[in-house]
Amino acid sequence: MTDAAYPMRINKYLAHRGIATRKNADALITKGLVTINGRKAVLGDKVEEKDVVETQHVPKKYRYFAYNKPVGVITHSPQYDEKDILRSIPLRSIFPVGRLDKRSSGLIILTDDSRVTERLLSPRFEHDKEYRVTTREVLPNNFKKRMEAGVDIEGYMTKPCQVEIRGENAFTITLTEGKKHQIRRMCDALKVSVDTLERVRVLQVKLGGLKPNEYRELDTAERARFLKALGL
Repeated sequence: MTDAAYPMRINKYLAHRGIATRKNADALITKGLVTINGRKAVLGDKVEEKDVVETQHVPKKYRYFAYNKPVGVITHSPQYDEKDILRSIPLRSIFPVGRLDKRSSGLIILTDDSRVTERLLSPRFEHDKEYRVTTREVLPNNFKKRMEAGVDIEGYMTKPCQVEIRGENAFTITLTEGKKHQIRRMCDALKVSVDTLERVRVLQVKLGGLKPNEYRELDTAERARFLKALGL
């Protein structure tokens, strides 16, 4: 466990270990299914790093989907006549992890596993995501070098990334961070405007042949690789 401060509340401890969300941990504790050094835990208990914490419960079977968000669909919190992901597909009790802006398309992970959110989105984990981009202007000769070194976007220097030039106005970029509109802002800083932007990979999960607004459940091997990469 990283970035842990002890003593730690028992529900936070269980959440950090990926055993349950804090709310579900409280439910396990109330049912007498959590012990600390052999005694039943109670709500509000705190643990030290050396303590032995054990749980007795059947792990929930979570669901994980790859979804191809179309241009024009927003990730969540629609306004007025906007359409979001959850209004576009029949899946229920799931949520998107991360976001893509309305003008962008591509891979979004959908799940009912709240443990995934911090592990995938927190910049301290530096998980890679790959995007395919086309531009309205021809890319300058030094575009790859300048993008990979980091770009100053309104006072923030982006982390080093990987860029592959795929044509005079097309490239792929792999990032380990996700500032708001980051790729568009990086391109703007280099006097290049984005025409299309599509996310094609998150960790080992690839968009593949999914058509816009299509989704598929991760298969057993894909799910195992995904969770292993997240440390779950």
